[in-house]
Amino acid sequence: MAGIWRDFAVAALTAFRRRDARAIADERRRAVERLAEETIRDERRSADPPE
Repeated sequence: MAGIWRDFAVAALTAFRRRDARAIADERRRAVERLAEETIRDERRSADPPE
């Protein structure tokens, strides 16, 4: 019976860890996208001659 509870606990912890890893990966992806957008915006500003 203890083996069943241990397996359940391991499965639950693994599920939470995967969600956390997914959340971290999503946050990294959003950070990279923001950085890319800022870089593109800055490059466009410096490329456009002032009027």
